[in-house]
Amino acid sequence: MRKIIVLLCCTVICHHHSNAQKKNFDYSFYGFVRGDLYYNSRDNIEAVDGLFYLFPKDKLSDANGKDLNGNPDGSFYTFTTRLGLNIKGPAIGAAKTSANIESDFGGTTDINFMLRLRQAYIKLDWQKGSSLLLGQAWHPLFGEVMPNILNLSTGAPFQPFSRSPQIKYQYAKKDITLTTSAIYQLIYTSVGPAGKSEKYLKDGILPELYAGADYKKGNFLIGAGVDMISLKPRLETVWEDRIYRVNERVTSFSYDFHAKYTGEKLQLSGKTVLASNQTHNAMIGGFGVTKIDDRTGEQEYTPFRHSTSWLNLVYGRKYQGGLFAGYTKNLGTSKSLISADQLYGSGLNMDQFANLSFSLRYVLAHVNIGVGYTLATAWYGETDLSNGKSVHTHTVSNHRFESIFMYLF
Repeated sequence: MRKIIVLLCCTVICHHHSNAQKKNFDYSFYGFVRGDLYYNSRDNIEAVDGLFYLFPKDKLSDANGKDLNGNPDGSFYTFTTRLGLNIKGPAIGAAKTSANIESDFGGTTDINFMLRLRQAYIKLDWQKGSSLLLGQAWHPLFGEVMPNILNLSTGAPFQPFSRSPQIKYQYAKKDITLTTSAIYQLIYTSVGPAGKSEKYLKDGILPELYAGADYKKGNFLIGAGVDMISLKPRLETVWEDRIYRVNERVTSFSYDFHAKYTGEKLQLSGKTVLASNQTHNAMIGGFGVTKIDDRTGEQEYTPFRHSTSWLNLVYGRKYQGGLFAGYTKNLGTSKSLISADQLYGSGLNMDQFANLSFSLRYVLAHVNIGVGYTLATAWYGETDLSNGKSVHTHTVSNHRFESIFMYLF
């Protein structure tokens, strides 16, 4: 009798599972188990508990003149282990349909790490070259040209880095692909008077807009794009003990050019960006106050502009050697600022930032092991209110050693 009951339960469960599985769908899992071991010679601006490395912090002297940010640190983590699911489904008219869901354990709270959403989108592909993506995916400034390096940051703050909710349309004809996107914010957000928040873009109504073109021929790819973002830093202000509704906005444009060569053993890629207020893309930048209305306290703003470039060379297949070089220069603002205390962004008191990384990897289809060294040097200074540039600079350097292992499936 007991065997009959067990058999019936198994039959019901299997029948339920087969009914729940929709027809004409194809599912494939992918991902990896990843571990990161690292050491830094000083404190840094970073994310994901140090795995997402950006740049060294400025010196901060105590009462004896010792640097409070000169503390070495290091750790070993595996929470960037990733799992993804690719889905192919039945067509809608002439359009092929697909979807992607991707996650890892890099989401953080004040006390623990948790599962986070990386990507979640649906895609429609038409045979004549058009495609439409709806959902959270890589920001178009990240694009198809990105560094191949050990660190989780994938080249940030030189390389734009974020995954964002978006509506992206692409048209491909022979060797040319045109891209337009309307982009919103969720996890990677802008910096403003209230800290990091998607509220500035949401209150501004307009999504971030991007348009770009790529040309791919044989082993070569070149492309360019333009990005516009318009934020509302505040909706109200308290001025002389009274509350006023205000209409504030800061709008900025960014431009990128990128290129890549992929050979049998050699990979050579690079990107240069004239970036303006791209803090949501993990880049150095932001904006500042230029004027305050003496009756209501309403403020006017100007964005900072930064020229940032990187070059990445990787040689080898099973055994790979890598070189990454990045450089950022603060080009200042188009208008004068009223105070260094009313700046909103990241690294705004930095004149220049340079990064040089070397790596060695052992690469198989299912295993990736690597070691690397990074020298990062930042030139910190004082903000010249007349143009937003940094003056009277001093250098701060960090030496970073890291090692990764990945088991891919």
